[in-house]
Amino acid sequence: MTDRAPQPVDRQLPTEESRDLLALVREIIQREVSPRAAEEEEAGRFPREVFTLLSESGLLGLPYDSEYGGGDQPYEVYLQVLEELAAARLTVGLGVSVHSLACHGLAGYGTKEQRAAHLPAMLGGGLLGAYCLSEPAAGSDAASLATKAVRDGDDWVINGTKAWITHGGVADFYTVLARTGGEGPKGITAFLVPGDAEGLSAAAPEKKMGMKGSPTAQLHFDGVRVPDARRLGEEGQGFTIALAALDAGRLGIAACAIGVAQAALDEALAYAQGRTQFGRPIADFQGLRFMLADMATRIEAGRALYLAAARLRDAGKPFSRQAAMAKLFCTDAAMAVTTDAVQVLGGYGYTQDFPVERLMREAKVLQIVEGTNQIQRMVIARHLAGPETR
Repeated sequence: MTDRAPQPVDRQLPTEESRDLLALVREIIQREVSPRAAEEEEAGRFPREVFTLLSESGLLGLPYDSEYGGGDQPYEVYLQVLEELAAARLTVGLGVSVHSLACHGLAGYGTKEQRAAHLPAMLGGGLLGAYCLSEPAAGSDAASLATKAVRDGDDWVINGTKAWITHGGVADFYTVLARTGGEGPKGITAFLVPGDAEGLSAAAPEKKMGMKGSPTAQLHFDGVRVPDARRLGEEGQGFTIALAALDAGRLGIAACAIGVAQAALDEALAYAQGRTQFGRPIADFQGLRFMLADMATRIEAGRALYLAAARLRDAGKPFSRQAAMAKLFCTDAAMAVTTDAVQVLGGYGYTQDFPVERLMREAKVLQIVEGTNQIQRMVIARHLAGPETR
């Protein structure tokens, strides 16, 4: 085998500050994330201390306002940080994306008083968040959610079950979407619920094919009492808040997917250059050279697509269609690239001795979370041709 180490991605960053930021991220990854990633994923260990370090380093609130402890970074920079983290360990990269998603409702729709009271701890105070939209019977059809919040004086009482919650049971706070009115999207309201609220409990984590170090669990709300001061936005505005958060979150998933794909390509290329058959490296054979070329092209195309969408967002322009395209293309690319990486390694690729089998298992979930890729196609088509006729 070769000792050739993968070269860092040559990133086009807008400022010297952002270049220093990426250097810090890479240093943390090399010291704290990469050395234990495979072992801890196999053991199903959640790296809470890594998230604490990221918070202390100012990396959990990058796209948010510095007035509340954020990093004032454009999405163009934040997403490239996510890509680097996901390439090292998807549990960490996706975890940062989910945390950012959980902060979105408060940062975008909370009152000034709410932001001042809660955002500093959420963005840089060591707290970790989760986002609660999906339910056992409300996945792609999120507007049909059944968890209810009923007004009781100055409080709301929440009852119901949320499903597929990343960081379920370990988060310090949850952004929760609950029904406060009639059927459909206009009857949904958003709340900021403390992780230690009385009546809130988590089921045992799901047994997943990948991302075993990231707990995914159902959350049960049994008379959870939340003051009206923790309601985000207006009553009935919750679904609008959720969709806005998901547009941004889909860019995070796209960046994580390209990180996973880049890690797989790096492994495949190093193996192909070091593995000798028929008297020469297998990277000399056209069949494999073309596979590697296709893998690299998918990655570059996906990176360009998510960055183009990020720049639209940074400019304050509509980006929902481009976010759906980026999530669709980048996650499909990750699945294709990781599958090809296993093929390049042959029998070794199918073993746990090499990381490509783990990367392939992890890539699959990215085609599902935060809107399946079938839902992304529906979103894109609606932007192109308008709503479906019934």
